[in-house]
Amino acid sequence: MTLRVALQARAPVALSLEFSVGAGEILALVGPSGAGKTTCLRMIAGLARPEAGRIEAAGRLWLDTARGVCLPPHRREVGMVFQHYALFPHMSAAGNVAAAMAGLPAAARRAEARALLGLVGLDGLADRRPGQLSGGQRQRVALARALARRPRVLLLDEPFSAVDAATRARLHDGLIALRARLAMPVVLVTHDIGEAQLLADRMVVLDQGRVLAGGDIAEVMADPAALRRLGLRELAAMLPATVEALESDGTTRLMTAAGAIWLPGLAGAPGQRLRIRILAHEVILARTRPEGLSAQNILPGTVRAVIAGEGPGVLVRVAVGPGEILARITRRAADALGLAPGVAVHAIIKSMSVAREHVVAEAPGDAAFHPRGGNAPPPNDPARRKT
Repeated sequence: MTLRVALQARAPVALSLEFSVGAGEILALVGPSGAGKTTCLRMIAGLARPEAGRIEAAGRLWLDTARGVCLPPHRREVGMVFQHYALFPHMSAAGNVAAAMAGLPAAARRAEARALLGLVGLDGLADRRPGQLSGGQRQRVALARALARRPRVLLLDEPFSAVDAATRARLHDGLIALRARLAMPVVLVTHDIGEAQLLADRMVVLDQGRVLAGGDIAEVMADPAALRRLGLRELAAMLPATVEALESDGTTRLMTAAGAIWLPGLAGAPGQRLRIRILAHEVILARTRPEGLSAQNILPGTVRAVIAGEGPGVLVRVAVGPGEILARITRRAADALGLAPGVAVHAIIKSMSVAREHVVAEAPGDAAFHPRGGNAPPPNDPARRKT
């Protein structure tokens, strides 16, 4: 179930782009305002039409301007979550979700709506209206409503930008837990590079409607053109780790492929797998393992590449086991250390430099939520629509 997109347009925003997203994969579209991110989503959903293009989902042609094919939005089987929820204020949470269903009896719609609200963690809140829910809860209702259409593709347009940082972190955790059950392509539009790194498998950087860089997260983070557009202070790497123990001093001991690190105040049972976003400007490099430092997180690694910028800084890619850490240091420091591919180094990371919202849990394997057909419908699904 792959989504393939190729678009060309001059208005309302100039676009010239092409990408694909596989089943169960999250692709992040990032870039500045006006880059064409939302316009691209609207064209996928059928809410806007390009001058030329082709869109195919799960082998079904939604758009082919060369052949005169352009399915209307209601025939594209798209679920879309907007930045500002767009819920009906006079309806309950369950009513909002049920309103997205067609072709089912009323009782079946109500039952399925409650099952989907449970899927997004809103058990017990089905009868509340949007005005009685928090911003994060309203966004989860919007997600359940998008899934109620049994989409082949899920589109998320800045879905977490209207909530505070703590709520955003909880929503990130919720989406990661849910993604194990989404057997469909997901396209996430965001201006937040950290959010893209935490949630997505791959990233496409748009600049003035064109693809500036694309690929897995590590590739994009090491692309000089992308770096200049994304902003140097956003440069970071995602480090996999596993919870080992909660220490008596309040820190949590984590095990990475290169050794143990300690971070403050993380919840999680031993064995829980995490991904940690480590900002490049918070990493210090040393040729030999240092002693007498307040920083306790010291990981041995090997330089993969030294990428020069336009100014006095360089970006150093350091392999730590199968993972990678990025370090942003001065060219002067890199020269003094003699850094080059293959050189052994130690990466030093301050525990207090990692924000709580920069740590996300990896969801355990779960039965997938198949939008149409398949072996694992949502729990208590009373009636499956025919296609």
